[in-house]
Amino acid sequence: MHVTRIERIERIKGAALAGARGLALSLLSLAGSLVLFVTSVVSIVCVVVGVGLFTTPPLLRLVRSHADVRRTLAARWCGVTIPRAAYRTRPGDRLPAPFGQPVACLRMLRDPATWRSLRWLLADMTAGFATALLPAALVAYPIEGYALAAGLWRVFDGGVWWYGFVPVGGQATALAAAVLATLIAVVAYYAAEPMLRVHFTLTRRLLAPHGAELRHRVEELARTRHDAVDASAAELRRIERDLHDGAQARLVAMGMNLGTVDALMESDPATARALLARARADSVRALEELRELVRGIYPPVLAERGLSDAVRALALRMPVPVEPRTELPGRPEAAVESAAYFATSEALTNAAKHAAATHVRLQLTHQYGVLRIDVTDDGRGGADPEGSGLRGIARRLDAFDGTLTVNSPAGGPTSVTMEIPCSLLPPGSVA
Repeated sequence: MHVTRIERIERIKGAALAGARGLALSLLSLAGSLVLFVTSVVSIVCVVVGVGLFTTPPLLRLVRSHADVRRTLAARWCGVTIPRAAYRTRPGDRLPAPFGQPVACLRMLRDPATWRSLRWLLADMTAGFATALLPAALVAYPIEGYALAAGLWRVFDGGVWWYGFVPVGGQATALAAAVLATLIAVVAYYAAEPMLRVHFTLTRRLLAPHGAELRHRVEELARTRHDAVDASAAELRRIERDLHDGAQARLVAMGMNLGTVDALMESDPATARALLARARADSVRALEELRELVRGIYPPVLAERGLSDAVRALALRMPVPVEPRTELPGRPEAAVESAAYFATSEALTNAAKHAAATHVRLQLTHQYGVLRIDVTDDGRGGADPEGSGLRGIARRLDAFDGTLTVNSPAGGPTSVTMEIPCSLLPPGSVA
């Protein structure tokens, strides 16, 4: 098949980019995976003396984040999809202090996905390091051969410099090194990108859930679907009740008043005008109630301006000062936006109603394929993760594989962290 000049240039760029990415991955595999594996193993061993009960959960959260980074890079760089782990426990496990960390530690250690992640760390710092470094070496090594042919061998005049299997001691052998460098460059031209894919294929093989984990995942999806259906039915009943008791009643009363106005227009104009004024007031109130109802279903500012501006508008309506910080380079899908908005609204409402807070910090970020919402207040603490408000947030996030972490010691502060795996649409796109 004929390859055009532009296609050759693109392939050269692709090979060079694969080499740079391979170098970055090799450093990530050697440094990140090695450090996390050693510290995690030491922490798990220290569980027997009690210290590990408190150090292991945050370390395992770092392991999960490290694995999520690799999943994101696999999809972004090579189009390799690595399913998220079906963890049976969540960070912090929504347990109150001081027992949250020890109980979460024991539950996380009983989770097969935890041990699969640790096995991946061991493989990643060895085989993963080698498969990532190979494309980088293929791309970079020819540079040395060409440098020797250009005269670098003179620096070692009187000695022998080995380039591969070629002993370079003069210009002739330096030219032989350049020939070998060309052969290696040709291999890199064709093989650098596929070799980088091998690294991510190995990662997928080790991180992707299998067997019992997949069955557990199916059970969890069935449960969250059932919860979502129940939540939708409850929401429909609420909308029906609000319409029946609010706007519908006012519209019926307004219709009756207008009928009376029609009958009194000739005989009692003063009473007719009073009834018209009442009907006008009822129409205004009905319109306000309909707007409130629509805002409760899907706020217009969320549809028009996106999650960042909707959260800022929400912060302005709170009875306590809220300091919002939003850093979103794009927009999530509409369903994720809606879930994140109402979860944030519930968390802020809890801080205002139950925590006796005087100041709330709200941070909205998106990193490594995860939308993260942090709500921290300076209230009295002691929030119950099993309370109706926080449990409702958890159910809302479950539908999107999201997690809720609550840290609320007595006396405060209370920190609520919500995470939803999702991708962002480019700025300007309609969610």
